[in-house]
Amino acid sequence: MAPGHVAYGLGAQYGLLITAETVMAWERGTALPGERELMALAGVLWCAPGDLLAAASTLREHRIARDLSVEDLARSLGMTGGAYTRIEESGRWRGNERQAVALCEALDMSAAQFLTATGRNEELADLLTRAVTTRWQAYVRPVDKLVPLDRILVQDVLEQLHADYQALMVSTLSWNTTNRDRAGTAGDAGREFIGRVVEEFWRTAGI
Repeated sequence: MAPGHVAYGLGAQYGLLITAETVMAWERGTALPGERELMALAGVLWCAPGDLLAAASTLREHRIARDLSVEDLARSLGMTGGAYTRIEESGRWRGNERQAVALCEALDMSAAQFLTATGRNEELADLLTRAVTTRWQAYVRPVDKLVPLDRILVQDVLEQLHADYQALMVSTLSWNTTNRDRAGTAGDAGREFIGRVVEEFWRTAGI
C-alpha cells in the first residue's frame, strides 16, 4: 500500500484526517502517531498494534503492544484510569509492590523491562553499587521494593555480587607491590566492575 492508500483508509474507515505526507513521516520515524492513530493504522494494515512498534521501552508502548486500553489495564491493577494515565505520562511508577507484579504480568514484562519503562535503572545501579561495596544485607529490602522479584532471589543475587566484587578487589590488590599501584589498579577494576553491576544483577537473577 502506498502512503496515499493508507491515508485514505484512515479517513474512510476511522474518520482520521491524515495526509500521505504524515504517513511517510511515520514510516521514516520523523513523526509518531498517537494512540488512536496507531490503533487505526494497525486496522488499515491488518496487523496488531505491537507489530508497528520497535522494541517497547515505555509503559505506553508495552500496553499498546498488548492491545490493552488504559481503563482495562488500570482496572486489573486496582487503579483509576486517571491515576494510571498519570503514571504513563510521567514515566515514573507510583503503585505498590503488588500492583508492580500485576503490571508485569498484564504487559508480559520482565523485571528488567519494568525498570526501564519506569525510569528506575539509575536508582537500581546506585543501590547495587552500594550493596557490593558495603554491607549487602542492608540493601535487600530497598532493591526488593524497587524490582518485582522474589525477596529470596534478590538476597541470593546481592550476596553473590558482593562476593564477586570482594574477590575481584582482593585479587587486584595481590597483583601489585606498591601502595600507589594497589590503589590505582583497584580503583580502575572497581569502576569497571561497577559499570557492569546492573547487567550482572539481571544475569545472576536469570532475567
